[in-house]
Amino acid sequence: MPNMQLNKTPAAEQEPKIRARNFKEVTSCYTDEEAKNESERCLNCKNKPCVSGCPVGVRIPEFIAKVREGCISEAYDIIKSTNGLPAVCGRVCPQESQCESKCVRGIKGEPVGIGRLERYCADYMADKAKNAEKPEPNGHKVAIIGSGPSGLSCASDLARLGYEVTVFEAFHTAGGVLMYGIPEFRLPKATVLREVDGLKELGVDIRTDMVIGKILSVDELFEQGYEAVFIGTGAGLPNFMNIPGESLVGVFSANEYLTRTNLMKAYLDEYDTPISKNSKVAVVGGGNVAMDAARSALRLGADKVYIVYRRSEEEMPARREEVHHAKEEGIDFRYLTNPTEILGDENGRVRAIKCLSMELTEPDQSGRRGVKPIEGSEHEIEVDAVIMAIGTSPNPLIRSTTPGLETNRRGCFVVDENMLTSREGVYAGGDAVTGAATVILAMGAGKTAAKAIDEYIKNK
Repeated sequence: MPNMQLNKTPAAEQEPKIRARNFKEVTSCYTDEEAKNESERCLNCKNKPCVSGCPVGVRIPEFIAKVREGCISEAYDIIKSTNGLPAVCGRVCPQESQCESKCVRGIKGEPVGIGRLERYCADYMADKAKNAEKPEPNGHKVAIIGSGPSGLSCASDLARLGYEVTVFEAFHTAGGVLMYGIPEFRLPKATVLREVDGLKELGVDIRTDMVIGKILSVDELFEQGYEAVFIGTGAGLPNFMNIPGESLVGVFSANEYLTRTNLMKAYLDEYDTPISKNSKVAVVGGGNVAMDAARSALRLGADKVYIVYRRSEEEMPARREEVHHAKEEGIDFRYLTNPTEILGDENGRVRAIKCLSMELTEPDQSGRRGVKPIEGSEHEIEVDAVIMAIGTSPNPLIRSTTPGLETNRRGCFVVDENMLTSREGVYAGGDAVTGAATVILAMGAGKTAAKAIDEYIKNK
């Protein structure tokens, strides 16, 4: 009999006041008993609506059924058959707007905790999973540029098909945004590296400190015998507001701030990473990156952290869970507030941020509500640092060094439904195509490209 409790089985969390001063994971993994209890809430629907909400097509009811039976190894194998990074996805995927949004248990109550069960399986198998068997080589070579979620997903699928896959990573550590962008308290770096090691066991060659477009060009990769190239370089170029004061000391892009915190390990005392320690921080933006930057600033010692967002909470794109956790930790949300200038002191350092209060307008044809300033509402928020988290664009290096590679006005690669660019044999996916988006959508693009690359090489 299914468990008909209306709410998800809760997962233990650190107390907000305690976790706000450390970088340990906020939410704990399910225990065996909790996982079994939650798995029994799944109705194993005949038409499996949850699967249609998963960009990589995880066979959700099948793996949950195995959890219910206590066959965790089999559940894990089912997940891995379509998802190469289950420990990552179980932690950072927006399940609430994807697989769980389709769950019929959510009609009257909360949906099944699919993400929590996926994480449980991955963590349970962390030290139990057998080494992957290296497939029989098929004699073909493919190059992957970038080791973020789209690149790793593409590499995993191609390696399982027998391709000789080489991943070229610009940084000194593989993982892309999973390593430099997402903080330890949401995604432990050891978890990412464990997933990367699984790819190496499949025979994937990961070469770090390789800046493609500078050390080697895309054309030179083809000259070296690679028959196809996948570009998964993400969107690492930060956007700014172009308001007065953005050149003051104490203004950062979220990319720089999070890279220093995560990849350069500023969160660990034993690393002497140069990073600004501030007492009052304003983070401008309303996405997951803004939440990550704000919560990191708090953990790095700030006494007061503001989220400054020009729309209302309803329009905020960040995950509800991240907003909830940030509020619990004491982050001060200033909705309908738009920065107009960053003010400095006599030494050229940030002293405040000048803002206007905003109000929502009526929805346009798309249903999206605009904002307009409220006359006479100008005010200042006293801060000593401002972190801009208002989006990113792809780095122009590859497009500027690869003739015939079409991009749009935002600098994103133009691709067809198979992730093929305007250059034969060159595919692209993830944030380099869409602009900043989610891990799982990037992984889905990597899977689509892998399938297309396989067809392309077979039919050459």
